[in-house]
Amino acid sequence: MSSTVLTAVAWPYANGPRHIGHVSGFGVPSDVFARYHRMIGDRVLMVSGTDEHGTPILVQADSEGTTAVELADRYNRVIVEDLQGLGLSYDLFTRTTTRNHYAVAQEMFRSLHRNGYVVPKVTTGAISPSTGRTLPDRYIEGTCPICGYDGARGDQCDHCGNQLDPADLIEPRSRINGETPEFIETEHYFLDLPALAEALTEWLRTRTEWRPNVLKFSLNLVDDLKPRAITRDIDWGVPVPLEGWQDRADKRLYVWFDAVIGYLSASVEWAARSGDPEAWRDWWCDPQARSYYFMGKDNITFHSQIWPAELLGYSGRGSKGGEPGAFGALELPTEVVSSEYLTMSGSKFSTSRGRVIYVRDFLRDFGPDALRYFIAVAGPENSDADFTWEEFVRRTNFELANEWGNLVNRSVSMAHKNFGAIPEPGSRTEADEALLATAAEAFEVVGALLARSRFKQAVTEAMRVVTAANRYLSDAEPWKLKDDRERQATVLHTALQVVSDANTLLTPFLPHAAQRVFETLGGTGTWAAQPQIREVTDDLAADPVGVGVPEAGRSYPVLTGDYAAEQAHWGRTEIVAGTALSKPSPLFAKLDASLAETGPAWAPVETEETAVG
Repeated sequence: MSSTVLTAVAWPYANGPRHIGHVSGFGVPSDVFARYHRMIGDRVLMVSGTDEHGTPILVQADSEGTTAVELADRYNRVIVEDLQGLGLSYDLFTRTTTRNHYAVAQEMFRSLHRNGYVVPKVTTGAISPSTGRTLPDRYIEGTCPICGYDGARGDQCDHCGNQLDPADLIEPRSRINGETPEFIETEHYFLDLPALAEALTEWLRTRTEWRPNVLKFSLNLVDDLKPRAITRDIDWGVPVPLEGWQDRADKRLYVWFDAVIGYLSASVEWAARSGDPEAWRDWWCDPQARSYYFMGKDNITFHSQIWPAELLGYSGRGSKGGEPGAFGALELPTEVVSSEYLTMSGSKFSTSRGRVIYVRDFLRDFGPDALRYFIAVAGPENSDADFTWEEFVRRTNFELANEWGNLVNRSVSMAHKNFGAIPEPGSRTEADEALLATAAEAFEVVGALLARSRFKQAVTEAMRVVTAANRYLSDAEPWKLKDDRERQATVLHTALQVVSDANTLLTPFLPHAAQRVFETLGGTGTWAAQPQIREVTDDLAADPVGVGVPEAGRSYPVLTGDYAAEQAHWGRTEIVAGTALSKPSPLFAKLDASLAETGPAWAPVETEETAVG
């Protein structure tokens, strides 16, 4: 029986192109997960988009001499193109500057306010003395007053995990220009987290299947919950939909508040564009539906604490009670699937520090599947992982080219040369049956790991089948069986069946290569569907009615795809004797060994001579 599965993917900021550290957290893991669930017959809705509000956009726009709107438009398109090139199979990848998103975010705010979980409070806000502009908590750094860590952010300390207020930091400084912020009194609306703490804690304690690092971090957060500001002194963002506030140019919803609502607004937009405006409810209002949220570890707090609290308050499930808003009672996340950091030579990827490998550059020179494989097999699933060109070359050459690519190439080449088609097998030996059994049993093993988001173990188990098949061919030596055509045919048929099996096992990880292998084995049509870029018009009704929504008529690109039409399914597909084969081309090109030592010109390996600072 199929399940209904929401794959909710963290929203990348539209203030620049994405690097491989970004997609190792939110991109590849979520797509592997979604592709697997589609293959087993589940109803999957995979949504996200570009996060386009807040000070980061304004700061980058200033530095590039443009407006926030122009900057968001430009990088939205760049990011859409990069994610499409990587093969991330979104049902809808949209943006937060749409009419629909404004309306959905404001509906969430109004209902939380009506239920009593949004309260006004005079607080201290940080501004930049040189610009007069509000400094968001995350743009202020200093020493943590709790653990003494120098480098704590104004919203939380990544070292001890505690929620902070920027005014409490010791020696606070602006991350933008290093100046000391000025703190002034200002009025804002706060999410009353203490009123939701009991319900939030009770829910978290039922999440026993989460990754241990995520659950421990999340439970630690609820020990000392404080009200958290959800509006900001800024002129770029979603207006605050309350009398006396909605027409003010200096007050907007805080970007973190409206960004997480994007999962819901993207689902609503997808439904409207699909022709069934109520279809989103299957993923959000059905207690049997499951929802999985993918992000890097710096976003855990927003997905295991803030977003669930918003959902609880919206549905009236906190200590103050209340009634669900227009969307009805909304279901909480089934799991928050967080990855650690992908580093480069031991340092976190940082555009400002020049430690960056952009997705676009990588795809141009090495293609999508080599990157997808590296992230899956050597990425930061449960602990920080270091990207090195040496390890990338090793994985590509020895695992993708020598192991998988070579298995496909020699199996199909020998069958094509000797039979011109998939040969008819004769009676099988114990060795033949053992290999076929190994491949068949892998579907249950790998599938169980993918269902639990254990991607590293899953791809390793899939590659065990590849290794076993290569060993089988080496032992059987079909190239020496020209005088025993029946045995040669049986060996090659067995090998080709396992190639087909391994290809299915690897499809969630290597969808582009999987399509090629499918065709190499004589398949026609679409095996693994790819996302498509579609230009749409922002003409959806702002319903529930919003205030200050963008003008209708703007066009923008979205990612979407016809994944229901793909043939990929989880399980053995019996190959058919007599299916014509053609001579294969190499599946993965081997990389020059010197790349391991030098890196490409656009991301060279740092040596003592080239190191800066």
